[in-house]
Amino acid sequence: MTHPDPEYPLSDLALARRLEAAEGSANAAFVASRARLQPEVGATWKEVAGTLVMFDGVGSPLTQTFGLGTLGEATDAALGEIEGFMHERGAEVFHEVSPMAGMPLLDVLASRGYRPVELTSVMHRPTTIPVPGAETQVRVRRVEPGEVDVWADTAARGWGETPELAEFMRAFGTITATAEGAVPFLAEVEGEPVATGALAMHGGVALLAGASTVPAARKQGAQRALLQARLRFAAEHGCDLAMMGAEPGSASQRNAERQGFRIAYTRIKWHLPPAEK
Repeated sequence: MTHPDPEYPLSDLALARRLEAAEGSANAAFVASRARLQPEVGATWKEVAGTLVMFDGVGSPLTQTFGLGTLGEATDAALGEIEGFMHERGAEVFHEVSPMAGMPLLDVLASRGYRPVELTSVMHRPTTIPVPGAETQVRVRRVEPGEVDVWADTAARGWGETPELAEFMRAFGTITATAEGAVPFLAEVEGEPVATGALAMHGGVALLAGASTVPAARKQGAQRALLQARLRFAAEHGCDLAMMGAEPGSASQRNAERQGFRIAYTRIKWHLPPAEK
């Protein structure tokens, strides 16, 4: 009989609460950063019966909830308040829901007209186990306060094949790098910035995000070096777990699994279609 690795926590409701709280906290900080840098968007967030509710502008992927059914109760009153919060701002309603919330919640969402629209593999790994892979000459360092534009420009260059997306990512990167609690990192080769990564910490969990590598520097170990640096930083600051999200079956998920990540659960995004007029 095999036994679970003692360094990896079991996938249960307690783990889901830690992971959902970490991601929700990081996204709330992002929304607050958006509100500070772009007040015209009207970005704001609130907590409704334990669920974190984000408005980051109409159409933003961060305009949604986190923790419904795990951090917060999914009562009719709570759902009504959340839906009203979004509709007042002209936004549609989306919930990211862990399966650890249980089948009753899915029945409630279906009965209110929601439908599933997206899946995410929520992945985790201990911060202290080694990252597999060869050594690299890439140098990784934390970004200094005056280098936010450098970090955002480098992140955008990683999406340079699509100019419209690159411009979006540049603005997104500036907000990410200046959010409260965010720790951005830069990878360099011979002094030139080639890749980015960031983390945010909450409750002993480090959420990894902001991964981007300029096309000419890919397959040189930049993201592996960034992962090593961020895990070391997180462990030194009291985090025992790191987490990230990926599309199920994607190259990002496969790469993460090669780096020691395991799937904790597959999260479902639910959407409430607009009422027909």
